[in-house]
Amino acid sequence: MSQLRLLPSRLGAQATGLLATRGIPRRSWRSRSSEPSAAFPNGTSGGGSSYVEAMYSAWLENPQSVHQIRGHHVAQLDPLGILDADLDSFVPSDLITTIDKLAFYDLQEADLDKEFQLPTTTFIGGSESSLSLREIIRRLESTYCQHIGLEFMFINDVEQCQWIRQKFETPGVMQFSSEEKRTLLARLVRSMRFEDFLARKWSSEKRFGLEGCEVMIPALKTIIDKSSEMGIENVILGMPHRGRLNVLANVIRKDLEQIFCQFDPKLEAADEGSGDVKYHLGMYHERINRVTNRNITLSLVANPSHLEAVDPVVQGKTKAEQFYRGDAQGKKVMSILVHGDAAFAGQGVVYETFHLSDLPSYTTNGTVHVVVNNQIGFTTDPRMARSSPYPTDVARVVNAPIFHVNADDPEAVIYVCSVAAEWRNTFNKDVVVDLVCYRRRGHNEMDEPMFTQPLMYKQIHQQVPVLKKYADKLITEGTVTLQEFEEEIAKYDRICEEAYGRSKDKKILHIKHWLDSPWPGFFNVDGEPKSMTCPPTGIPEDVLTHIGTVASSVPLEDFKIHTGLSRILRARADMTRKRTVDWALAEYMAFGSLLKEGIHVRLSGQDVERGTFSHRHHVLHDQEVDRRTCVPMNHLWPGQAPYTVCNSSLSEYGVLGFELGYAMASPNALVLWEAQFGDFHNTAQCIIDQFISTGQAKWVRHNGIVLLLPHGMEGMGPEHSSARPERFLQMSNDDSDAYPVFTEDFEVSQLYDCNWIVVNCSTPASYFHVLRRQILLPFRKPLIIFTPKSLLRHPEAKSSFDQMVSGTSFQRVIPEDGVAARTPGQVRRLIFCTGKVYYDLVKERSSQGLDGQVALTRLEQISPFPFDLIEQEAARFPGAELVWCQEEHKNMGYYDYISPRFMTILGRTRPIWYVGREPAAAPATGNRNTHLVSLRKFLDTAFDLRAFEGKTF
Repeated sequence: MSQLRLLPSRLGAQATGLLATRGIPRRSWRSRSSEPSAAFPNGTSGGGSSYVEAMYSAWLENPQSVHQIRGHHVAQLDPLGILDADLDSFVPSDLITTIDKLAFYDLQEADLDKEFQLPTTTFIGGSESSLSLREIIRRLESTYCQHIGLEFMFINDVEQCQWIRQKFETPGVMQFSSEEKRTLLARLVRSMRFEDFLARKWSSEKRFGLEGCEVMIPALKTIIDKSSEMGIENVILGMPHRGRLNVLANVIRKDLEQIFCQFDPKLEAADEGSGDVKYHLGMYHERINRVTNRNITLSLVANPSHLEAVDPVVQGKTKAEQFYRGDAQGKKVMSILVHGDAAFAGQGVVYETFHLSDLPSYTTNGTVHVVVNNQIGFTTDPRMARSSPYPTDVARVVNAPIFHVNADDPEAVIYVCSVAAEWRNTFNKDVVVDLVCYRRRGHNEMDEPMFTQPLMYKQIHQQVPVLKKYADKLITEGTVTLQEFEEEIAKYDRICEEAYGRSKDKKILHIKHWLDSPWPGFFNVDGEPKSMTCPPTGIPEDVLTHIGTVASSVPLEDFKIHTGLSRILRARADMTRKRTVDWALAEYMAFGSLLKEGIHVRLSGQDVERGTFSHRHHVLHDQEVDRRTCVPMNHLWPGQAPYTVCNSSLSEYGVLGFELGYAMASPNALVLWEAQFGDFHNTAQCIIDQFISTGQAKWVRHNGIVLLLPHGMEGMGPEHSSARPERFLQMSNDDSDAYPVFTEDFEVSQLYDCNWIVVNCSTPASYFHVLRRQILLPFRKPLIIFTPKSLLRHPEAKSSFDQMVSGTSFQRVIPEDGVAARTPGQVRRLIFCTGKVYYDLVKERSSQGLDGQVALTRLEQISPFPFDLIEQEAARFPGAELVWCQEEHKNMGYYDYISPRFMTILGRTRPIWYVGREPAAAPATGNRNTHLVSLRKFLDTAFDLRAFEGKTF
């Protein structure tokens, strides 16, 4: 009766899987032990004559409890044998746990030998159509309650549930050939001996080894093998630091000497930038898959210590690779994400990424998630790290099947991974493999885990390594001999020693050898730009006119648009006739002209199709036909590049990470993410800080992503006003104290040396040019644009075609060109500003009649700082007092950034006075009157030509 001790959740669980998947009508199991096996007649129940019938009845009465397949709750998943499979491990009182409880269901031990006809919804019979109840229990127990625990009954698709049942219930499915077992053993040898080698050579170095889950290497290789067999040609991986070096060595197949030389403290960096620690680096490699003999490209994406931050980045890169290959169904490109148990449950970006998985413009057609569940998070126990039974429960929200498996059973792991890969490539949906394992050492090799987990680590210290367990098993059954096993170990040890010898010859580290997203042909052979020039960004007038015409029309016939939108389109047509553009039309011109040149444009974010401020309208909706839409941008020219504009889920962290990954895949695309309001970017701060600002310095990885951040103090309260420009400027890497040398290519070389570009455009033409410059530059840098709100409809915020035609370019600084410019000697004050406040200043100057005495100069590009043009402008008005005016509070905005740079360019001979709002904690006031009073105050100061008399600087 050993089976009965494990019956609690098993049989109640499996009774459901057995009987209740296709809405089978209620029927009883009648049996007569002296007669042939009974079928499922439509007669009445025999008073609970069998345990299965009782379970089935209970399922019908309460489908939320007994009906669920709960075998995984009692599966033997923990290699250590000390923890339960989940945190919710109690046994319901109505389930049989001991033989004396059989009577509860009017069931006797003799009933276990009665035979029953098997329903068509189970596969446990194989070729047999009937089995004894005892054998039914044994087979279900073997399937669901051993080293594999399955969660899939929440999936609301019968075909998918039946597919999983067949894969696991069919007798004999987990039988491996001798060759397969030998391959698995060899992969385990490489996985474990690699860690042993690092431990011997660098015992005091952090490396975040894989000990305790060495089976992850053959697991990943199996997923890749099976996917390759099913047609996959490109696999993009994301993973944390634990086991990363092992994956680089044994999955990606990075040269061992390049890994080993990273441990040399005397190794010099050859590339620009700061580099990163070895267990954060990525890799890109094309090779032949030895199992399928097909080409496979593997890319491991570099990532920071911030766990799970790389998840959406991988998905974005995968989506882009699928797009460029025309792989709409994900049959050629796929992603694999490796997670830790604590991070998978704890990091919200996991949830955000899952919710992108089935959205039309974000789906990657299924991801295989592998959770390295070492049952601890640094020093935190699972019961303190999550409230859900399993760390994988987050995956249930997208109906992803979850396969828990004991990592000390390599064959079970390999089988589960093979099924997971087949699932992904059959149904194009996510799937989770939960490798329940342990962490042999502390969080890192220098850490002492006995401080906080003494009992667990006493058991771990006694734990026989999985390699020895599996080798002993194969030797016992005669699959390999002890000599063959020892030779395999010696062979790999020799490979490691030889690579170690070669690694000592390496004196210079080339980070570009660890690049995860190379752009063939974009740079020269040394990875440098092919030139240091940028052509003019203007375009022919006939192209401007054509784009304006399409932007003001509906390309589809019989398409009924909203009457309000008709007015907007008529206004666009009128502007086009008058050779002017507003903000929305300038954006149309920039995107449309790039599409004509073969550049793919993708705009993503919350409400971007219409635009937060109802100005863009790139997707037209038929007012009479549901879900009929039109994107005029895709009707500009035959053979143009495609334009993607897509409203995102209400996520910043996940979506910005996704777009960053999308932009990694190719330099020949303009990828933009727009925040609904600029300050919302701070919920994606991790992506900005760890990837966008620092990505090139750490990983020699160029990225041309564009962030559109609506910004401006307009009395709308503290939350919808500031895009926090001070934060972006603080992270800009140009030196405020270094007086630059103004060479012929200064403008472009300065852009090349910076970590990102920060602009606040004051005209539609500037916006148009800076978007086009982003593509025409011979390299890629992130571009941060503080975009307007009220200026979208400001009557003065328009540009002429003359500022956008061929031969024109982006103006980093727009100098004073009015009355003051004609009489520079009479100018008493030169006000520098950026963005929307310029229009407030122009209006105030005019009202006070100071056009000849006060000059206004705009910084369109704030960082890198336009030292050369600022110097020219200051020299143009030698007798003028210099003022920086901003609408933001003094401790925010731009002043702390521009002030020391002005001092450098002026040699500290002239002060630069501040005019703007006083320092504050909040970015803006919530009171409309207070807003207007503070605006009036700083405008008065800006044009009070005696405001700074007697003040010292």
